[in-house]
Amino acid sequence: MLNIQNYIKVESLDEAYELNQKKNNKIIGGMMWMRMGDSRINTAIDLSGLGLDKIEENDDEFRIGCMVTLRQLEVHDGFNQYTGGCVKEALRHIVGVQFRNLATVGGSIFGRYGFSDVLTLLIGLDSYVELYKEGIVRLEDYAGRSYDNDIIVNIIVKKRPVHMFYEAVRITETDLPVLTCAGVKFADTGLCNICIGARPGKAVIVKDTYDILSSGISEESIEKFADFVEKNLPTQGNMRGSAGYRSHLAGVLTKRALININK
Repeated sequence: MLNIQNYIKVESLDEAYELNQKKNNKIIGGMMWMRMGDSRINTAIDLSGLGLDKIEENDDEFRIGCMVTLRQLEVHDGFNQYTGGCVKEALRHIVGVQFRNLATVGGSIFGRYGFSDVLTLLIGLDSYVELYKEGIVRLEDYAGRSYDNDIIVNIIVKKRPVHMFYEAVRITETDLPVLTCAGVKFADTGLCNICIGARPGKAVIVKDTYDILSSGISEESIEKFADFVEKNLPTQGNMRGSAGYRSHLAGVLTKRALININK
């Protein structure tokens, strides 16, 4: 069970950062996954009084505060319009509305969970993490790092014209996903990102190392890239599916993603 010795609702990010440098102190968000663990926290650090629970939108970007809940992101009109409804599709299956009213975007990104629909959704966009001390880091780079004691302040998504697709395979409606897939095509460059998560490892952007899509998306390149993903994406098995099944799903969802983002 989770054991918390002390609780502090901080008054500044500087106070939170100083407290978070101690090994057994932890930042708490919605605590939806943390509370299921078996650990002892000396001091739980609460950021809820710092005004980081807002989604700010301007002509250039979305700035998503670390304490924004999954439900806030799910129903945000501007972000849904930008992603073509993919944010709602990605988040609506996560447990239930009560859960999504508490779980935070910052906690999901910091956790870099293998099963995270949130990470799969955001990593393929022009997305960045704003850290309190280090500053702004590309989300793809942040996702590949080890855990540290810096604090996520905001997640920033730059507004570039995109066509987007999202789909996840689940055994039951609100279960953790067997595999997740997001496809993003940037209209300004033609670049395509295919992002696969729940492998069961964390979401990654599949690199087109053979430039299969470099000349554009066609029936032939879709088939070739889907086959490339199926054969080369690292997968493993667990209680929700074998490695072979996940590899097959990765190929199928990649094909669907490419077809949809090319419409």
